[in-house]
Order: sequence, then C-alpha cells, then structure tokens
Amino acid sequence: MQPRDFSKRTRFPGISGNNFDLVFKPIDAVGRLDVPWFALLLFVIAFFAARFDWVTALILYSFYVGDWLLLALLPRTGKSFGPAQPPVFMLALFRVPFVFLPAPWWILVELLGTALVIYGFWIEPHRLTLTTQRLTSPKLGFKTPLRLVHLADIHVERLTERERRMLRMVKTLAPDVILFSGDFLNLSYTDDPVAQADARRILTELDAPLGVYAVSGSPAVDPPQVVAHLLDGTGIRWLRDERTAIEYEGKRIEILGLDCTHRPFVDGPNLLQTLNGKNASESAASRSQDRNDSTGADGDNTFRILVYHTPDLAPEAAQAGIDLQLSGHTHGGQVRIPFLGAVYTASLYGKAFESGRRRVGNMTLYVSRGIGLEGGGAPRLRFNCAPEVILWELA
Repeated sequence: MQPRDFSKRTRFPGISGNNFDLVFKPIDAVGRLDVPWFALLLFVIAFFAARFDWVTALILYSFYVGDWLLLALLPRTGKSFGPAQPPVFMLALFRVPFVFLPAPWWILVELLGTALVIYGFWIEPHRLTLTTQRLTSPKLGFKTPLRLVHLADIHVERLTERERRMLRMVKTLAPDVILFSGDFLNLSYTDDPVAQADARRILTELDAPLGVYAVSGSPAVDPPQVVAHLLDGTGIRWLRDERTAIEYEGKRIEILGLDCTHRPFVDGPNLLQTLNGKNASESAASRSQDRNDSTGADGDNTFRILVYHTPDLAPEAAQAGIDLQLSGHTHGGQVRIPFLGAVYTASLYGKAFESGRRRVGNMTLYVSRGIGLEGGGAPRLRFNCAPEVILWELA
C-alpha cells in the first residue's frame, strides 16, 4: 500500500471539528435540556412516530423511558460515566422505524432493542478479552519468545472493574515489556482531578522487566501537560518522537514512539527523523553506536517496533522499514455489524485499518480495539467489539 496525500484535507480523525464531532456536537446539546423538557421531547417523538395513536405512543414512550433509566444507572453502579440524555435521544430515533411494523411484531422488535441496550451498554464494554499474536522474524530468532503486551485507549473516567481486570490480566501474563499507544483519559475527563488520580493509580501498577513505554494519543485527549502529570513518578517512559532500545537474548530491538498529530504528512517526516537519529534528545555518540550495533554483513538486522496512536501512518512506516507497528485509536469502531464490520472507523483509510492484524508491505500492523470508550455525548457502548489486551510473542 502506497501512502496517500492528505495535505489538502481539512478534517482529520481525532482532531476537533472532524466528521465524528459534526454528528455528536448537535446531539450533545440534548444533554443540556432540563429533565422535564427532555421527557417532553421523548414523548413528542413517540407521539409522532405512533402517528398520533395514544396507545402506541405510550408503549413506545415506555421503551424510551426504559432506555433512559438503564443509561442513567450506569454511573451510579460504577460501569461508565457518560451523560444519559444524548444516547437516549439517539436510541429513540433508532427505534422509530420499527413502529411501522404490524402489531405485535413491532413490540417484539422493541423488546429485542432493550435487550441489545442492556448487552451493549452493561455487558460488552466490560468483557475484557485477551488476544494472543505470534510474530517470527529472521531478525530475532529467540529461543524463548519475547512476551510483549500492547495496551491502547484506556480512556479512564473512573477506576472501574474493567481497569482492575486489565491490571490483573497484565500481571498474570508477566510480560517482558509493555507498550501503550495513547489516549490515557476519556475526552470528557481530561481535566478531571479524580480521573487523573485514578489513571495514575492504574499506570503506577504497570511493570515489566524490560520497561513500560508509552506515547500520547489524540491531541484533544492527551494534552502534553496532562500526560506529563499522569506519567510523573510512574516509571513509564514517554516516547516523544524518539527511539530507545531493549536487549533480549543478546539481540537488540528498537522501539520508536511518536507524538500523533493525525496528519501523516507531518508525522511521516518526524518518523524518518526519529529513525535516522536526528531528534535533539539523541546524542551523536549514541547515533554512532546505533549504526555499529544494527548493521552487519547482511545489512540492517535491527527489529524495529513503532508505537503510534493511529494506524494511518502505516504506509509511511512500512516504507521506512518498520517491522511492527502497534496502534489503536479506532476502538475497532465500538459497534460492529456482523459480516459488515465497524459502523464508523476513525481512520483516514476507512475500513482498511479498522482493527486487528494487517500486512502493509513487509510490515505487520496491529490496530487494537482498545479498552475504554469514546467521550462526550457518544454512547458508552460496544457491540461485537469487545475491549482487548494484546499479548505478542516475538520469536
């Protein structure tokens, strides 16, 4: 796959004013309505959808109120902490077309809708899964595979059972190294001191013999001053357009971490600068040592891992000689229709980098479904897209 030129584009995923914002910003306004006015709005929708039939309207309205109650209870039970009214408004609109089915079929479909609301909001977002991947390379040839855990998009609102399960899972996996590809906090809680304190508690517990390395995510979610506060004293190394190296069984692996602007035409040159050792934080002596260590009779034999928030730099990374790129950002879409995939992917390449493992040139790309959820008025919802922790075995 060849890199595409996005320099003329005006909207980018992960940047304020993107297409996702254009949809959810107006819906967010519904969350500012007082409860009586919002209740009236729901009834008006039900009354018009029922074609002015009071009985049908009241039955449909009861489903709307049920959705409202289910979502309003989420923060009270410590599940998730988004506003209830915007997603309830969206669910109300989604329910409208089924009212046109003949009775009692439309009621049965609406009951199925309630079951999906329970599953999508209450169950799947907290069904943390483990994905195991294996990658062999002639540059490695380890007798015992290197165990690498990739975490993405924790989007902390509050410390919940999902994050506790993540920490227990990582501890049980006993990885040699941990890499985090950005988005520490939920967008709605970036400046929230409780969310920041809970995020620090989580990050402090991450530990691995060969280190824990992180990059920042979308600029709106991970402002530099906030990330600096979150990581201070945790022992996690924040890679900002820089590279480092770890050694395992006498072999050297380079880890490159880049700040993400979501603009490949900006971050691509930054990748090349970092790869060539031209960033200001790297000394001339270490650059010389890097060249001596990584180049042998058969050429460059250093295995290189790029940690970068979005998958959209993959074509440039493949051309630059990266062996493995670990990214997130898309959340896998959060809602995936069977056989069709994500309803929406926050990627410049659309569904090409939706989620999971991909081959881009000679490079392996993995796009994590992430752990947390979108912020603002976006539904704290997952369907057919469970959160994941990825364990890599590199050999």
